[in-house]
Amino acid sequence: MQNDLGNKQVMASNIEYQMNKHHMSRKELAECMGVPYTTICDWLKTNTYPRINKIEKMAQIFGISKADLVEHHNTSDYVKRAIRIPVLGRIPAGIPLEAIEDILDYEEIPADWTAGGKEYFALRIQGDSMEPEYRDGDVVIFRKTNTCDNGAHCAVIVNGHDATFKKVIRRESGVVLQPLNTKYDPSVFSNEEIEELPLNVIGVFEELRRRK
Repeated sequence: MQNDLGNKQVMASNIEYQMNKHHMSRKELAECMGVPYTTICDWLKTNTYPRINKIEKMAQIFGISKADLVEHHNTSDYVKRAIRIPVLGRIPAGIPLEAIEDILDYEEIPADWTAGGKEYFALRIQGDSMEPEYRDGDVVIFRKTNTCDNGAHCAVIVNGHDATFKKVIRRESGVVLQPLNTKYDPSVFSNEEIEELPLNVIGVFEELRRRK
């Protein structure tokens, strides 16, 4: 096998497809592979081509054959373009998401998620208030929106402070932000408080990314 540009492009496309299929970020793949993050970036940018032992390990991680990584696949939807979204550490009120500089990392999502103009961002969970479903250090992908269904798990900004992640329960008298961990009490807000504080939904849960 020659490590020419064509082979590198096929490899890069196949790796990207498998990462999207398994909802795995570059950082996660690097950790599973035991290689630097920059190595994964070099493979995807076609700067370098992985050695055979690395190809074998990737195939094991994805549960596929080596051929699925090294061969070109003539299916129109095999290679899906991915886009990067920021993993934010905090979200100050009043600042557009695209202007926030407190970026901890990036996650990749399939480009077709953004059909119809949908936008996404991610938050890294801090603390245990949403256990057992969500753990400290988990990354949660949110679809950007200012509305949500009753009972949805949402990123919410309260009183101009950083975003919090809670189950949103709507009542005629207001809103309850409910932790999933029963050792924490819910926060109850009247309709007046929702307007005065204010309280704003900024995103609805889309997907959990957990570090292995």
